[in-house]
Amino acid sequence: MFRTKRSEFDTLVRAFSPELFRYAYWMCRNRSTAEDLVQETFARAWAAWGRIRDPGAAKNWLYTILRREHARLYERKQLELVDEQDLDAIEDERLDAPAVAIDLRRALAALPGGYRDALLLQVIGGFSCAEIAQIMEITPGAAMARVSRARMALRRQTDGAVSTEKIA
Repeated sequence: MFRTKRSEFDTLVRAFSPELFRYAYWMCRNRSTAEDLVQETFARAWAAWGRIRDPGAAKNWLYTILRREHARLYERKQLELVDEQDLDAIEDERLDAPAVAIDLRRALAALPGGYRDALLLQVIGGFSCAEIAQIMEITPGAAMARVSRARMALRRQTDGAVSTEKIA
């Protein structure tokens, strides 16, 4: 019994770790924090693994746990305040096309949270609108509307110069 339960969970971890990490990294933009979020997600999933009714819905369940863990992270976080810092001296060397990436990030940041989350779950996570609805605990119609409105808002904000395929 335990052997089967563990092997099923090990298979789940191997299957979804990279994808959960990409989503966590996109949310927090910090490698170690993303790794911690994924690890905590799997720890919570393992603790509740015996109670899961439909192992086929594990992907949605894991994304839901990850989103909640990310929210918990900011409930506890105390922001560090820096009095003086030259903003012109700060550069992000990770980006290939800085202007496009900056425009896209600004446009995404300007979206309402529900729209942004729905769009990212679809583009980065590859979820269908029904799965997004389940993860976000909304109706499928609302999920479809949020994704559509998020795409339209991004097009308006970037004058169509940025494709939502470039988000990751």
